[in-house]
Amino acid sequence: MNDKAMNPADAPLYPIREVSRLTGVNSVTLRAWERRYGLIRPQRTPKGHRLYARDDIARIERILQWLGRGVPVSQVRDLIDQPETATPAPDTESGDWDSQRQQLIAAVEALDLSRLEALFNQSLALYPLNVALAELWHPALAQLEESWGDKLGAGLQRNLLEAFLRTRVGTRLYHANHVARGPRLLLSRLPEETHQLGSLLLALAASHEGYRVVLLDDAPPLNELSLAVDRLHIAAVVLVSAQAERSELMRRQLPRLAEQLAIPVCLAGPVTRIRAADLENSGLETLGEDPVQSASRLGPLLSH
Repeated sequence: MNDKAMNPADAPLYPIREVSRLTGVNSVTLRAWERRYGLIRPQRTPKGHRLYARDDIARIERILQWLGRGVPVSQVRDLIDQPETATPAPDTESGDWDSQRQQLIAAVEALDLSRLEALFNQSLALYPLNVALAELWHPALAQLEESWGDKLGAGLQRNLLEAFLRTRVGTRLYHANHVARGPRLLLSRLPEETHQLGSLLLALAASHEGYRVVLLDDAPPLNELSLAVDRLHIAAVVLVSAQAERSELMRRQLPRLAEQLAIPVCLAGPVTRIRAADLENSGLETLGEDPVQSASRLGPLLSH
């Protein structure tokens, strides 16, 4: 039997790679939903290959709708088979998401790399990446940022987490860039931002949207960006910072750069809120603080 078969009712069946393309859910996640939670039950060929009916695809789309409303995957099975009109709105403020965030924060504070590895792999196996970022990683990192301050050990925690994510995100970008067909982005920090956590999460979110991401570790000299844009065939420059940045940069140098380049120059991170007044009519595009929303806002900019 080939991978795409017909059932007795002549309804088409789809292999897992096609279902992944249609729904945007990777095959690892589809298998995890099946094995760990029984959320979907595909048919099998004699050789054991999974085949999905249209009803399975519709069910996956319903699962994604619940996840998009903030429901953890562990709670979806109790909701998915009920009629939509009879299903009460879930309490998404309590339950599994909060537990997962606290586990992640505890692993960082304990410098527990093995636990951090397990949580990272589990979150990206069970959830579409944009859901894992929006519900787990971004809010957990924001909570950590608030708690760190001058606390003893905060610098070590931050550096360890950043090194961990740099390795994992770099690996994912390397493989994703080989298969992605979207525009190429140049993503980096602004000069006063000394850490990379915001850039790393945004790089993941942009890669999930299909962009090819060139992630720089350090802030590039502004006078070299035009060369990078030309040589690397960059469609947009995205600069990230959680700092106010100096006035000369925000009010003169970056607006001048936006005038010189024939592509969008975008800002992301808390700097877009801190410097909101300076960014009005600056020619710079502001993407906001949330990495998932920032990545989604790139689409309309690049389509123009």
